[in-house]
Amino acid sequence: MKWMLFSPEIFYLLAALCFLLLSMTGRLHRRRDHHIALALAVAGVAVCVASLQLEGSLFSETYKIDLFSQVFKLLLSVGLALVVGICSELRGIQERYEHEVYLLLFPCTLATMLLVSSIHWLGVYVSLELSSYSLYILVALRKDWTQGIEAGLKYFLVGVFASAMMLFGMVILYGTTGTLDVKQLAQILPGLMSHAAVVVGLLLALSGFFFKLAVFPFHFWAADVYQGAAHQIAAYIATVSKVAAIAVLVRMVAMLGGSSDYFVHVLAVLSVVSMTVGNLAAIAQKDLKRLLAYSTVAHAGYVLIGILSMNPGGYAGAIFYAMAILVMKFTVFLVLVKVAWDGTNLEVDGLAGLHRRSPLLAMALMVALFSLAGLPPTVGFTGKFLIFTAAMERGHFALVLIAMINVVISLYYYLLMLRAAYLLEPQEQCSPLSLSAPIKLLAGALVVVMVAAGIFPRYLMDLARNAAQGLM
Repeated sequence: MKWMLFSPEIFYLLAALCFLLLSMTGRLHRRRDHHIALALAVAGVAVCVASLQLEGSLFSETYKIDLFSQVFKLLLSVGLALVVGICSELRGIQERYEHEVYLLLFPCTLATMLLVSSIHWLGVYVSLELSSYSLYILVALRKDWTQGIEAGLKYFLVGVFASAMMLFGMVILYGTTGTLDVKQLAQILPGLMSHAAVVVGLLLALSGFFFKLAVFPFHFWAADVYQGAAHQIAAYIATVSKVAAIAVLVRMVAMLGGSSDYFVHVLAVLSVVSMTVGNLAAIAQKDLKRLLAYSTVAHAGYVLIGILSMNPGGYAGAIFYAMAILVMKFTVFLVLVKVAWDGTNLEVDGLAGLHRRSPLLAMALMVALFSLAGLPPTVGFTGKFLIFTAAMERGHFALVLIAMINVVISLYYYLLMLRAAYLLEPQEQCSPLSLSAPIKLLAGALVVVMVAAGIFPRYLMDLARNAAQGLM
């Protein structure tokens, strides 16, 4: 039955309605709400696993269900479950708005799922706006009202600018081709990619996804929003939102990119500038979330290397790297949430003495940072290896060399974080961190996944290759 193809989306819509009803009661039961949200998020993962092999199309073939979309829906559901798992104490959110956190997280995840399956520009645009507006509100719910509103407004203003550019690009594409259906555009655009106007229109249409991924020059919001948002919301933006952006960029470029040299060159420039600006700016940061924001900008540049390769290996590398980003970034935010338990922002030096306060969190942070830096034998190393190999096959030697230089630069600020956690002593006496059994289990599982996926990546690589193969 066709509606079964839509089962993950239906489930997350019903979950959102559940919290809408709970919010209408006006009564806050923090523990109950968290347990319900966690149960629904875990059930959502099960639904996405059950839907992994589904294939078909809906809504007059403007909504495609294939292995590529289902793999990313599974990643999005896992990301939501992980974030909800650290929401047991939302100290960074105003207490009266805790209902709304879950109420907005589930529709936002639904919107990202709609995004990865939409193959019509109007569907893509509506899905992108739904996810974006949910995040604008979530960022503004910070307990520090001034900081939250400021970050939310900056996020909103940059998002509106990117949205306007995206609409302008869609107008150019429609004006030159007469359609916004991606499948039809895939047949028409290859013969028009030598025209600069078409390339400009396609790049402008993709600008909304560049904004989501924090690609230069759409990255200006990232540092302020990460710093101004509550830790759990920043974790969601750094993981789930980025995975969705990678998914839609990979699909759109695979279907529309063609073999235009102009298009490849522009993506290469965006990649180089994003990597360089992100890494150099991260070095100067004292606030941990601002540092992670600029690290995200740098990683967006690495992802673009795989995408601009425009071959199955590059797309598979980008998919694999999306899986890696989900685990690596979340692990760092897990440490942040537990160290800054009161919801206040944490500076890098605030990690001092972590190896004594919680050896498990210190180890998780170390493995995550090694993985983000691309050191073997971690999942981050394997992801970068796949992306760089695909680029080398297409002759992008200079681009890979620049990327390797940026990897070396990134080692500096990742090692600064490790130095704080293992070598610095806190200025004041700090008590040991108390971790619940589920959090200990989660931290240990994340360490195992990051190392095991780096040493034995075959299953994930095969899954990424199979998902990418359907794009060609």
